[in-house]
Amino acid sequence: MLTYVVRRVLVAVPTLLGVATVVFSLLRLLPGDPASVIAGPTATPEATANIRHQLGLDLPLWQQYLSFLGRLLRGDLGISTRTGSPVVNEIFTRVPYTAELAVISLILAIAVGVAAGVIASTRRSGGADLGISGSAVFGVSMPTFWLGLMLIIVFAVRLRVLPAAGSDQGVQSLILPSITLALFSMGLLTRQTRSAMLEVLGQDFVRTARAKGAGRRIVLVKHALRNAMLPVVTTIGLQFGALLSGAVLTETVFAWPGVGRLLVDSIGSRDYPVIQGVVLLLSVSFIVINLLTDLVYAYVDPRIRYG
Repeated sequence: MLTYVVRRVLVAVPTLLGVATVVFSLLRLLPGDPASVIAGPTATPEATANIRHQLGLDLPLWQQYLSFLGRLLRGDLGISTRTGSPVVNEIFTRVPYTAELAVISLILAIAVGVAAGVIASTRRSGGADLGISGSAVFGVSMPTFWLGLMLIIVFAVRLRVLPAAGSDQGVQSLILPSITLALFSMGLLTRQTRSAMLEVLGQDFVRTARAKGAGRRIVLVKHALRNAMLPVVTTIGLQFGALLSGAVLTETVFAWPGVGRLLVDSIGSRDYPVIQGVVLLLSVSFIVINLLTDLVYAYVDPRIRYG
């Protein structure tokens, strides 16, 4: 297991280098001059040139790239051109908000999605199955930004029972954005759990357990669900990474002060250091989550061993 973890970490290094290179290149291909955006429309050419020099934008691209990699190796993500604060501080003051939203959304998606998938699989082609499957398709199909706006209109504007935006009202502020963010994952987990359970319920060892007189609950939980969890665990791991990146739209709609909203604000102001830092953070998060997902496989299915 240790050898496998070390190998995965070593593989992650060129992956991160590739991500850093792509982000650096794409940002430089954007139209317009970030120095002019930062300086403002009333700035003199001398002031704009001074800002361009401070950012190193007057250097050749290869020198900018090497300087960027050198700072990255030292853990220095640079200084935000929008606020003047270190990028590390800018990002990690927002991380708790995004992590809180993503974790609560994932818990909600797992609790509802897995339970609904199990219920649908045990009532195949019945009314409950059709209703749950239809709801799952609805959850997967709804655009996040549209759903968020509809929830705001219904629960914040019309009923006035929940806040429309911000994070200053504690748990109440989390309800609408967490439901919005969780709905897609909830529908996906429901469909995945249902398919995996239907496949397992038709296998011989489940019929044997029933023939031996095992109770319905024991057959479902101990025998069927545990063996059906391997593809579900894969989906959960991938969805947690997707929730972190998908929070960009949700945080923007609900004015949630997380990393996603920071990214949107930074793109609007051409804050290159913050954009690069946020994208790299999301990339590292995906790599770590995928590694942890692979390690959970061995716990869920003892037959799996990593060499």
